[in-house]
Amino acid sequence: MDTQPLARTVGFKTGERNVFFHLLTACNLSCRHCYINPDQHGVQTLELETVLQWLRLFSDEQKQSNLILLGGEPTMHPDLPQIIKAAKAMGFAVTVDTNGFLFHDLLDKVTPSELDYLSFSLDGPEPAVNDPIRGAGVFATCTANIKKAVNRKFATSLIYTVSSLNIDHLYRMPGLVEELGIDRFFIQVIGLRGKSATPSSGDEGSWQVDPQRWLDIVPGVAADAAAKGIHVVYPKVYLEPEETFECAGMVAENYFVFPNGRVYQCPLCEDHPIHSYEIKAGKLCHRSGLNEDRFFPLSIPEGCVMNKLLQPENISYQDDGKPEHRISCCLLKQEMRPTKK
Repeated sequence: MDTQPLARTVGFKTGERNVFFHLLTACNLSCRHCYINPDQHGVQTLELETVLQWLRLFSDEQKQSNLILLGGEPTMHPDLPQIIKAAKAMGFAVTVDTNGFLFHDLLDKVTPSELDYLSFSLDGPEPAVNDPIRGAGVFATCTANIKKAVNRKFATSLIYTVSSLNIDHLYRMPGLVEELGIDRFFIQVIGLRGKSATPSSGDEGSWQVDPQRWLDIVPGVAADAAAKGIHVVYPKVYLEPEETFECAGMVAENYFVFPNGRVYQCPLCEDHPIHSYEIKAGKLCHRSGLNEDRFFPLSIPEGCVMNKLLQPENISYQDDGKPEHRISCCLLKQEMRPTKK
């Protein structure tokens, strides 16, 4: 396919609602960079009726509403097919993010018309790279189930979380994504949340990738994938000097819902009890006090105030004290779409 990639920054869409709904925190894997924090997010698996009740809190027929069903591993939830069907009936565009094990025969219980995207996670182009991060045998299981989903005409995407452990193998991923027949490729940046916030003694130094290395590698790999006809999305991370910083918490509707009823607006805050909202007695309640939404309006030279507060090691400075790069909102994305010549 002859293509010329079309690159653009995907801005926040006023009136669009994105709901990242964690149905449970249990998982069959123990990924080394898992961001789930049971002490902060709970350990329960939500009952079907509770899930449906909570979904109604975020349903709005007047807005484009995107629902991303997460865990833990969401396919471990026995009622996931019913949840998907009910969410579609409420008007949500529905994505399921999975580690690839597809429990409870999910592909047999929903149709491609009921599920907008089935998104798989891999962190390497082969078992030798992926499995030390995600677990023994994960690469083989995940790729086998991707092939099944593609053969059954499900729209599929793949998420690759970039860290110092696997960035040198990122260039090999467009070929694998093309070979598997996947529609979209998401390149994510490792966050200092959950397990990766406190690396174990067995970790090889920092998880983080320095700014120049990210800029040298990621955009080029994205362009390569787009040239193969793949739609690529990756975080903006660093703003250009002429670009204006915007916080999604101020200009967009993003809700990160956890089984214990916490609802965050900023994913960087999820290791801390500073959530903007909570679900109590079936209602979405705004919390008073010094919580994440009190910080969103602050303007600083570094860009994202939550990154400065919670992940200051991500920011480097010039000799005059000015930041070398402004950090964008973590929800701002760069996109490369292939276009035929």
